[in-house]
This record gives sequence, C-alpha cells and structure tokens, in this order.
Amino acid sequence: MSVPGLRAAVAARRIDPVAPHPSGRYADGVVRVVREEPRGADTPSSPIVRTEHFSLRRRGRRVELGHWLRPDQLDNDLAGLLAEELFAPGWLSGSDIFERVFTGVVRSCVDGALPAWTTFYDNTLARVRQAWRAPAPADHSSIAGFAPVYGRTLELVAPGAVLDLGSCFGFLPLLLAGRPGYTVTASDLSPGTMRLLATVAKARGLALSTLTCDAARVPLPDGSVDTVTVIHVLEHLEPGHGDTVVREALRLARRRVVVAVPYEDEPTAAYGHVRCFTPAQLAELGRRTGHRCFVDAHHGGWLVLHAD
Repeated sequence: MSVPGLRAAVAARRIDPVAPHPSGRYADGVVRVVREEPRGADTPSSPIVRTEHFSLRRRGRRVELGHWLRPDQLDNDLAGLLAEELFAPGWLSGSDIFERVFTGVVRSCVDGALPAWTTFYDNTLARVRQAWRAPAPADHSSIAGFAPVYGRTLELVAPGAVLDLGSCFGFLPLLLAGRPGYTVTASDLSPGTMRLLATVAKARGLALSTLTCDAARVPLPDGSVDTVTVIHVLEHLEPGHGDTVVREALRLARRRVVVAVPYEDEPTAAYGHVRCFTPAQLAELGRRTGHRCFVDAHHGGWLVLHAD
C-alpha cells in the first residue's frame, strides 16, 4: 500500500536543492525529512513503517521521513536505499516524491546546502573511482552499477566539445570536465539540478557549462559540439520522444552520438523508467536514423552513431 492521499498532495512546485533549511531537517510543503538518532524513539507518533535506514510517517497530506544516515554514507547509493526500502514495497510512489525525499535526505544529513551537496558529490565520485579499481557486485549499489557505464563512456568520447543530454546530477559531465582536452556542457530539464551542478563544479574548480532544456529541443545551432552523450536517458522516455532526442543529438553532433541504456526485464518505476530495450530494438533505433552505427553490450546496451 502507498501513503493515502500522496498523489493528491504532489503540487507542481519545483525543487530547490540549495534553498535554506534548518539544521538536520528539510521541508518543501510536500515532504518533510528529519535526521534522527539511530533507532530513536518513535515520537511524536508511531511510524507507518520503519526500515533499516528510514522511518516513514504521515502528517495530513505531507510525507514525513526520518533517517539516521551518517555523512560518510551520503552518496548516490541513497537512490538504491530509497528504492529498495520504501518505493519497491509500495510505501511511497512516484518520481516527484522520490526526488523530494532524496533531496531531503541529502540536505538534512549535513548542515548547509553547499557542504551537504559537496559531501554527496565527493563521496559518490570517490566511490566511482574505487569501483573502477576494484569492481563490486551492483545488486545493491547504484554506484557500482553506474561506474562501468561511466568508464565505458569515457573510452568512447574523444577530447573536444561534449554535450551531455539528461545529465541529472551530472556525475558524468564532472568526470569528463576533469580530463584534459574536454569542453563540457551538461543539460537537463530541471533548472534546480543544473544550478546545483554549476555550483558544485565551481567549488571543485572545474570549467563546466550547464543548460536547462528538454533533450528533444536543445537551444544550440547545428553541429555545435563534437560529441553528444545520451547516457541512461531513453528508458525514461516514450518511444516517440526518445526518437526525437536521438535525432536532436545527431543534429548537434559533428562527430558522434553515444547512447547507453540499461537492459531490464521490466522498467524500474522507482527510477522513472517507462520502457525497456533489447539489443535488437537498440539496433533498430540506430538503423532508423540512416547513419552509420554499431551496437554492443557492456553493463547494458550501447549505440554509437556517426554523425558525419
């Protein structure tokens, strides 16, 4: 069962990941997240459910989530914890709620917006590099699952101007921007996430541009960049929208477009996936573009399109 009235409570309010919040808590009108002592008393009301890392309550139409994560535990594996403990069992649902409680846990785990997000990014990128050195099973770790995807992308993207579509938190653009010879632009539909990424990149001393836009309608001229990356984006889009994104990527790229998708038995709703791919479907997507391409597999499917 999901929290009653949850969907009705979701307002069309944008998430501001760097808005001021009191120490140890986050609230945005839809959700409230509080840092608690581990296994503390259930006050002022008993939870709907208590898991290994979270305690879920309801206040009217607002979701209230307690957690006891330490700063050293704050990284992108939070996505897997939320999905496994709260969303997969059906206690919470919807990508909007997922994004809000994710932001709330980050902001309540470390005091101050920039310190909280810097901790999150630093821990995640350090663990990506650790996974490159010593690969680990990806069953319960989104970082372990994505590390080989990032590594493969870095192998396929040559130095030059790169545009990343659907960047989300922007771990890949940050990894690219840290390499010599790359000029990187990250893009995403969420203005708050792009503001956050620009702030974090500046704090890390990286030259990284950001762009807020739909990946199907990018406000840049034809042939603006050498390479366009579309990494784990298409599974979030209906087929027609996804095809438009690929055509847009080909319009923007002078050399190549690199597409990656997960291979799943069914879409992972907690992460906002709405479709699955097979190798044959990925190859057909490439064939429909009329461009030279190749498809292979490495922790999911890869489609590389030659734009010239």
